[in-house]
Amino acid sequence: MGQKYEQLSLEERCAITRYSQTGKTIRQIAAAMDRAPSTIAREIKRNSGAQVGYLPAYAEQQAKGRRWRGSRLLRQPELQALVLDRLAHGWSPAQVAGRLKRGNRRTVISHESIYRFIDAQIRRTKDYRWRHYLPRGKSKRGWRGRKGGSSVDHIEGRVAIDQRPAYINKRRQAGHWEADLMLFAKYGQAVLVTHERRSRLLLLARQPNKAAEPVARKLTDLFGSLPKTLRRTVTFDNGTEFAYHQRLHRLSMRTFFCDPHAPWQKGGIENAIGRMRRGLPRKTDLATLPEQRLRSLVRSYNHTPRKCLDFKTPAEVFLQKLLHFKCDSTLPLARERRTLLRLKPAPDPIGGRGVSPSTEGDTKN
Repeated sequence: MGQKYEQLSLEERCAITRYSQTGKTIRQIAAAMDRAPSTIAREIKRNSGAQVGYLPAYAEQQAKGRRWRGSRLLRQPELQALVLDRLAHGWSPAQVAGRLKRGNRRTVISHESIYRFIDAQIRRTKDYRWRHYLPRGKSKRGWRGRKGGSSVDHIEGRVAIDQRPAYINKRRQAGHWEADLMLFAKYGQAVLVTHERRSRLLLLARQPNKAAEPVARKLTDLFGSLPKTLRRTVTFDNGTEFAYHQRLHRLSMRTFFCDPHAPWQKGGIENAIGRMRRGLPRKTDLATLPEQRLRSLVRSYNHTPRKCLDFKTPAEVFLQKLLHFKCDSTLPLARERRTLLRLKPAPDPIGGRGVSPSTEGDTKN
């Protein structure tokens, strides 16, 4: 077996400086530190500055600089191209790293390495377009707090979320939903979003406005088309658009509301809306948005692997676990299974255009 060498630590470099200042020779320094004289000689020669001489901090920096070989994504162009392609499709660094690990049965690259690579490119090139590869599109890492909150309204028959059965928090049973509205810069434009808590499946529907009547109708139509096992509870925030929530009681669904100013209590749909905002920013004009584009964004979300699902996709979990379908691939889905998760345009009860889920597969189960 060959010899094992250990790099000098910062403390040892400080010791070399102290011994040198007292006038000790290289061999005396090596004996005091229990190191080879050649190690001390090479350290002083390689890590001394022409003007500053040998200083511990400078020597440490010089040694680390020689060991750094650059980011792995810079050294492996093929891996870089694969990672950037997945990021461009809206995947997060954690999803890219997790899917690669799942497919190769080993860690290929960590999500932290991807974040550091993007951050380094922004700082090095000053090209802030690199930030668009990241989920939130931030040019600087770290949390940025936000001010403000939603208003609290008194809703008839409102049941607080703390009365919701505790087992629902474990996400082991299907049929528990969260609902919210996505609003846009142009007044009156809104999209109704529903999110199944176990599979993380997402369904969207255009709304003519944020009034309670059309929202209640759309929710009744949507949940009424699902099997009973997939409609158990739904959780809202305290917006007036959900004032007619009691209509869902006719479908044997129980309704719950978050505490005031606590949207994080329905964090699943808040996360989903944040992901959808990548393709549907607030400035989007829904009047000019093609229906095919909206359906494409929903399919992309439902077919993106999630860390919380062991890097399976919501479509895979919904098909395999909840409806017991065999799903071989989700990118794209097999043709005979696409109808189950396809979102197709349907006439809105009040005369607009909407998006409702196809339930052809539900009647068979």
